Amino acid sequence: MVIPVSMRLPGFDHINTYFDNVHDIPTAKLLPGEYYVTTRPEAVVTVLGSCVSACIRDRVFGIGGMNHFMLPIHEGERKQWKSGVVDNITRFGNYAMEHLINDILSHGGMRQNLEVKLFGGGRIVRGMSDIGDCNVKFVLDYLREEGLPVVSQDLNGNYPRKIYYFPKTGRVMMKRLQSLHNDTVLEREKKYFRNIEDAPVGGEVDLF
Repeated sequence: MVIPVSMRLPGFDHINTYFDNVHDIPTAKLLPGEYYVTTRPEAVVTVLGSCVSACIRDRVFGIGGMNHFMLPIHEGERKQWKSGVVDNITRFGNYAMEHLINDILSHGGMRQNLEVKLFGGGRIVRGMSDIGDCNVKFVLDYLREEGLPVVSQDLNGNYPRKIYYFPKTGRVMMKRLQSLHNDTVLEREKKYFRNIEDAPVGGEVDLF
C-alpha cells in the first residue's frame, strides 16, 4: 500500500511510499538526494552511510520531515572547509536544508518551534573517508548559524544507520548496522556522489 497522491503534499509524488505493517503507519522511503515533508501521521525512513539526514519538525504543530544529502568534495578543497568555496561545496547542503525547512514553514510550521535531530556521516566508503565528517561539520555549522537547536544527534562513526522518523511526534528509531548485507547502500551513495561531483559549479541545483 502506497501513500495516495491525494494525501501527499505537493512536490512529493516521486517519493517511494508504502505501508509499514510493523509500525502500522504510512511510510516514505528516502534515497540520497531526496527529502520529504508531511503534515499527517506518517514515518520517513532511510539508510545512511556517509550521507547525513536532518529530521526537522515544528514541535507544536507536528509538521516535519527528513532530508538525505551528501556534499561534493573536490580535490584541493578537502582541507579548505572554511576557505569560502561555498558555491562549489555547501550549495548542495544548503539546498537540502533550505528545501526541507522552507517546505515545513510553507505548510504551517513556525521557525521558533523547529527542533532538529541529526544522523549519519559515517566513514564507510573506502577512498572517500573524509566525506562523512565534512557532511557533519557542514550541517552543524549551518544549524548554528541559523540558530536552530539540535536536540538529538548520532553522527560520525564507522557504521551505516537505518533511521525511522515520525514527524508528528518527533520520535526517532535508529539501528546501527554492523555490516551491509549487500552493497546497495554503498553503490547508491557512490552514484549520488558521482552525480553531484559532475554537477556544474554555478547555476541551479536540482538534486531532489
